[in-house]
Amino acid sequence: MAVVSWKEICLLTGLVVGCYWNSLFCGFVFDDVSAILDNKDLRPTTPLQNLFLNDFWGTPMSEERSHKSYRPLTVLTFRLNYLFSKLSSSSYHLLNVVLHAVVCVLFLHFCRLLLDRSTSFVAALLFAVHPIHTEAVTGVVGRAELLSSIFLLAAFLAYTKSKGTDHSIVWTPIISTVFLVAVATLCKEQGITVIGICCIYEVFVAQGFTLPMLTHTLLQVLRGKDGFPYAVLQTLLKLIVLIISTLLLVIVRVQVIQSQLPVFTRFDNPAAISSTPTRQLTFNYLLPVNAWLLLNPSELCCDWTMGTIPLVETLLDPRNLVTVVFYGMLSLLAYQGLWFGHSSAKIIMMALSLIVLPFIPASNLFFPVGFVVAERVLYVPSMGFCVLVAHGFKLLSQRGGLKKMSWLLMGILLTTHAVKTFNRNWDWESEYTLFTSALKVNRNNAKLWNNVGHALENQNSYERALRYFLQATRVQPDDIGAHMNVGRTYKNLNRSREAEEAYIIAKSLMPQIIPGKKYATRVAPNHLNVYINLANLIRANDSRLEEADQLYRQAISMRPDFKQAYISRGELLLKMNKPSEAKDAYLRALELDHSNADLWYNLAIVNIEMKDPSEALKNFNRALDLNPQHKLALFNSALLMQESGEAKFRPEANRRFLTYVKEEPDDANGYFNLGMLAMDANENEEAEHWMREAIRLQPGFRSALFNLALLYSQSQRELDALPVLEELLRYHPEHVKGLILKGDILMNHRKDTRGAKACFERILNMDPSNVQAKHNLCVVYFEERELQRAEHCLVETLAMAPQEEYIRRHLAIVSNKMAAMSAAGQPIAPTEGGRASDKQQEQQPQVKQEEEEGQGVASEAGEGARKENNLRKSSPKESVSSQGHGQSKKLDAGQPDKRTKSKSTKEIKDIEKKRAAALKRLEEIERILSSD
Repeated sequence: MAVVSWKEICLLTGLVVGCYWNSLFCGFVFDDVSAILDNKDLRPTTPLQNLFLNDFWGTPMSEERSHKSYRPLTVLTFRLNYLFSKLSSSSYHLLNVVLHAVVCVLFLHFCRLLLDRSTSFVAALLFAVHPIHTEAVTGVVGRAELLSSIFLLAAFLAYTKSKGTDHSIVWTPIISTVFLVAVATLCKEQGITVIGICCIYEVFVAQGFTLPMLTHTLLQVLRGKDGFPYAVLQTLLKLIVLIISTLLLVIVRVQVIQSQLPVFTRFDNPAAISSTPTRQLTFNYLLPVNAWLLLNPSELCCDWTMGTIPLVETLLDPRNLVTVVFYGMLSLLAYQGLWFGHSSAKIIMMALSLIVLPFIPASNLFFPVGFVVAERVLYVPSMGFCVLVAHGFKLLSQRGGLKKMSWLLMGILLTTHAVKTFNRNWDWESEYTLFTSALKVNRNNAKLWNNVGHALENQNSYERALRYFLQATRVQPDDIGAHMNVGRTYKNLNRSREAEEAYIIAKSLMPQIIPGKKYATRVAPNHLNVYINLANLIRANDSRLEEADQLYRQAISMRPDFKQAYISRGELLLKMNKPSEAKDAYLRALELDHSNADLWYNLAIVNIEMKDPSEALKNFNRALDLNPQHKLALFNSALLMQESGEAKFRPEANRRFLTYVKEEPDDANGYFNLGMLAMDANENEEAEHWMREAIRLQPGFRSALFNLALLYSQSQRELDALPVLEELLRYHPEHVKGLILKGDILMNHRKDTRGAKACFERILNMDPSNVQAKHNLCVVYFEERELQRAEHCLVETLAMAPQEEYIRRHLAIVSNKMAAMSAAGQPIAPTEGGRASDKQQEQQPQVKQEEEEGQGVASEAGEGARKENNLRKSSPKESVSSQGHGQSKKLDAGQPDKRTKSKSTKEIKDIEKKRAAALKRLEEIERILSSD
């Protein structure tokens, strides 16, 4: 075997980079969304062992909806990408390009075993630029092919060293081969097929046997004329070791999938559920289709499911001739490789082994798979194809006058393939570009129309998306998912009647329950979302809640393990004010998925509705144990701790709010609640900082503005509070407590009775029954020496609140004052410059301010303001037809929590202290007034 030079490695790598550098600008598309964006196994918070318990898409292998694709080492590389760059798609694409370059170099090593230096390099160049590889290299999920190919080639190259110089067996390379095969299989299932390639290499290349020689040797042994030659015995021993290793790997693989095949529908692979001979004719016809893609990769498509390739239903279908021709050519090549022992035969034999064996698991010939044609599974078979093309090029170039022509043709082929590959990469830039490019190749695949609709839907272009979804229903009228997409889009367009009709059509297409036949095996799990989506739509009408509940229960009866149905039903039961039943629904969902942080979070919400905050906090903590960055659990558990009023919870509540604002730096609610915690701890500077940050993020933040003003007022910075109150009232002109606080400050510190009067009168215009504003207006009249008006005002106030003793006393004071002035012959009406004493001016309004702080204003800081940012609930989201995962109940800002907050002991003592001070000053004022 000739050594691969650094120059060749650099040329190959440079060619790969030249063809694929633009893939770095592509995003996550198609299957990447499920494998990367939606796969929790990539997150560092997910235990590493989950990679070995879940399938490629993050679904537990034990679940029926699992695709049974067990590729933990591939997922591990995704996780490493996530560790270094989170969800930056360029890093994922970059690693794929590097891996493809490594495969090309290893493939060149492989070719050197069979071909001369220049021919092997031509084969490697052709492999590096072949357009069929764009799905495997530019599509991030194609990494499974890349990694598996690396270890597949490494295993084969290791095995070629198992023959010693004295023709003895060297066991170390064989052990290495078995290990590398196991690793390749953990990257993708087809890695195990390298064992067969090693067996063919051992028999037909290393030992130089042909089929006639093997037949002759076997006949001689059976006739007893001769024993097994020593070389044959050595070969048998090595093959037995390889075969036993293969069987062990297969047994382990079967145990991993728990002896269950994945559930695929007729939309994924229509031929798989067809009857004989349609199934056999179609699957055999798919072989020449794949061969044609290798020969002529001019029209590539990301999805060949549904109606892309019509079924071959009869023997009279002319496409059967293509199948016959394909098998004829394959038989001819196999004959050349098996019957002759020259070097060309060995090359053909190894090329065929690379084409056929790795393709068998995806051929549908022995067991159905979830696709009709998938370009990425041709990644390894294309190696054998490139070897054949390069070998044919060599034979052609050896014919005198054709040498220059053959090199010219090869140059044109490499150039056109490189250009096609580069341009094809741009199709993978986004889901919209990918699926629209696929529609240019095939317009009979409803899934493509649906996917273009999904891409437009993600851009909030619902009208355009609807046109594609409707076209999908016309192309495939019985496609349940297409009708679900139509329904969801109508809902997004606020066309509820049409949405319900679309869902009802989708529901009517569901398989009917047949007694004695398992329903789950005949329906795609995500299609059951039609019941969820229809129920979510009609539950918006409070008169149809029972109807919605019936739909949830119907879905559960069809699949008792349908987790999303329990989640959605739990939300509905909460809306129906049935928290105990909602709790049962969430507990059932937790039995199915106890490691789901969203479910523990939802259960905590139910506990809050059931007035059980301690249990709610426990369940919030369970959610955070599973996902320490669970934003809603962080926020609401911290809020629960804050509202408990217990000082021991404040440090942890503060830590959780800080973690929350790191995750959601633009959410003003997080900063506001940090400010409230600081106010509780009398950390005024810190409280001011957080309140200011909340107001910066959300101008007009009602509670933040009021509590900041209150903070200034309580810190003897009343004049600083005034501009804050002005801003509050500009956004919320009817904020009663803000008006009262402003009026008190204007009277007390600005001596602006006119401004204070305007505040109190504005309140009374909005709410004539507001006793607090009415009484304070009476105080303003007294301050302005309008004693008759003050007396009349207090009489009206007392009529509004006859139980309030302080109003009665103030009325008596004013009446006595008027009587005293009349007896002294003093005018009762105010005169120019006739004002009360300075002591009266300072103390009279202060009485009410202190009382308001004790009875009204202060309560906003401790109670009312917090109610504006408590636990929130949103309407349930619909499940997109291509997804089957349940989501937790999301929470929206703006809806106040129904819970009330009990005041802490410290707050109660503060209020009592203020009330005592107010009463003391009241007595002092009464003495002053009486003495006058």
